[in-house]
Order: sequence, then structure tokens, then C-alpha cells
Amino acid sequence: MTLSDTEAQARTLGGYDDASRLRQAHDRDWVLDRVTGEPGVLIDLGSGIGQLLEAALRRHPSLRLAAGLERSEHRIAEAGERLRPYGGRVALHRADLTGPAPLPHRADVVTMTSVLHWLYPVEHRVLAWVRDHLAPGGSFLLTTYHPARDHEGFGGEDDIVRGALGELGIAPDAVPALLADREILPIGTRTRTVEQLDALLGEFFTIEETWEREAVVTVRDAAQYEHFHAATFGDYYAAALEPGLRAEFFRAVGRVAFARQRRQGRVSAMPVRLWKLTERTG
Repeated sequence: MTLSDTEAQARTLGGYDDASRLRQAHDRDWVLDRVTGEPGVLIDLGSGIGQLLEAALRRHPSLRLAAGLERSEHRIAEAGERLRPYGGRVALHRADLTGPAPLPHRADVVTMTSVLHWLYPVEHRVLAWVRDHLAPGGSFLLTTYHPARDHEGFGGEDDIVRGALGELGIAPDAVPALLADREILPIGTRTRTVEQLDALLGEFFTIEETWEREAVVTVRDAAQYEHFHAATFGDYYAAALEPGLRAEFFRAVGRVAFARQRRQGRVSAMPVRLWKLTERTG
């Protein structure tokens, strides 16, 4: 079977450079604005195509090593090309963040933007890893998204997906069972509340400071959101469907998202929190 362009994109998580401008690029600058002093080593968890690493190297000539951990081999390859000019100051590691292997580095700064919900329910593993890889006096800068969720644990992208599945003839009240049958957890379920994270993070770190903002997504047309979904979520949700329906699913996601924007002036808006975490004391 020939894949549509969007299906092929979803399989490789391609096109993230463009897609990240709708949401994650704002996190990148927000986080790096909190890096102080002259760090020598920075580790980015879920480093994707290397955008944060590149920005950090530009901002901080003091960095002798910028290391990235990423699961997708396609994104690592793209990051390698992006970061080639920095030579030996960059180290990229393919890693599953639900159980990353130790590295020989201790970092002055560890960053992780919009990743933690993908590690549910074993976030404690990566938190222990970060604790063990922070240099004395180092900081962990983490962003977390907090969409409102309903009684079925649906929130954020889940609502757009439910609408898209509805366009394919799947009744809204049948969607939770469909995803559960395919072992697909709604993003709203994967995302812990601020209160839950406060307790979890406090087991490993001292919470020095937090900041909040609203993350707003707008698009120029349905196709842009279709490709944003494919680049950001891959085939995570599409895997609930038979292969012959997946191309239409991605198109429906774009239509539903753009219809929401026409109604309310934006596709989505949700709180995002930036945490500054340091070595636990006491």
C-alpha cells in the first residue's frame, strides 16, 4: 500500500522544524533564558532535531559539551546535520527515556521540554537519571503542559482526535474504548496535574522556582495542523485505525482543528509550567 505524504511523515516524525514553531519553539527560548552563568555541560532530554542544543551553543560559548538524548533515529540524523559545525562539542545518543543508560557526563544544566507526559507512568526513572547526572550546583529546567481534561481523561489533542474519529464515523462515546483496546492512553491521562508533579518532583529535587504561561496554537489552514499533528504525535493515535483509514484520519485532524480556530480564534490554549529544579536538600 502506498502511504500518503502525511502518513510517511508520521512514521518518521519528519517536518518537526516547521511544526515546532507552533508550540515548542516558545519553550526553547523560555527555558534558555533561565540558564545563568557559564555552563560547561548541558544535556537535553528528548533533544529531537537539535534545536535547543543549537540555540544553547550559540548563547553559551562556555559550553564544551552539549549532549542530546533522543529515541527517534530520524530526528537524531537531522540533529547531526544541524549540529555538524560544532564538531566535538556535541554528543547525540539514541535513548529511550523510560530507561536511559548512564552517561559519563555530569551536567551543569539538564533540560527537557514538553516530553515528560510521554514517559507516564514511569517518569520516576528519568527523574532519578537526571538527579544522578547533575553536577554540584546544577539545575534541571523542565516544561510540562496541563490541558484541561474530562472525566474520561481526555484533554488537549485528545479532543481534536475524538472529533476527527467522529468524521470517520466513530461515535464519540466509543472513542475511549477504541483507544483503550489499542493500549493508547489519552494525552490528558498521561499528563499529571501540577499538584501530582509537585509531589513527584519533590522526591528527587528541590523546586527552586516555577513560571507559567499560556501556550496558544493557531494555524493558517487545515493542512498546516495536519502536518503539525504528524510531526508531533507521529502515528500514536492513527495506530488505532486500520491502515486504509489513516490518511483520511490525518486530514480529518486538520479539518477539525481548523474548524475550532474559525469558531474560537485559536486551535488550542493550555497552561504550560517551567520548573527550575536543583539538588534535593534536607
